[in-house]
Amino acid sequence: MSASSPVVHQPHTVTHHLARRITAGVIGGIAGGLVFGVLMAMMGMLPMIASLVGSDSAWVGFGIHMLISILIGLGLTVPFAGFLTSYGRGALTGMAYGALWWVLGPLLIMPMMLRMPLFTVNATAGWSLMGHLIYGIMLAVVAVKVLKRAR
Repeated sequence: MSASSPVVHQPHTVTHHLARRITAGVIGGIAGGLVFGVLMAMMGMLPMIASLVGSDSAWVGFGIHMLISILIGLGLTVPFAGFLTSYGRGALTGMAYGALWWVLGPLLIMPMMLRMPLFTVNATAGWSLMGHLIYGIMLAVVAVKVLKRAR
């Protein structure tokens, strides 16, 4: 660039893109977490979530659930925002991501932490799958909306 060349400011810096991805993950995680949290409350599952930290309070379980929802939301939007370019593609990506976390969370990680049998698939696990799919779709569709606002 020569001394007489104008300086071109790019409005979308790497920091801006990362901040938008983080915002999308947090907002999407909260949206999906709230919907899934209501389903979990209706199924009486929040005290089990609370037991991860030695509590039996549904409110503690809901707080832990929301924290996990935000972290998992960031796990989608920060590295994989390129898959969230349209609502349809976002919904499919979110559904796959929700299914992945259904396997990782209630079938593997949580039972390991609570010293329960791994990969137990029963009616409760079926409802959990439905909740994880809904969470993933909500997360991704809201994230698409947030990411589109930045473009």
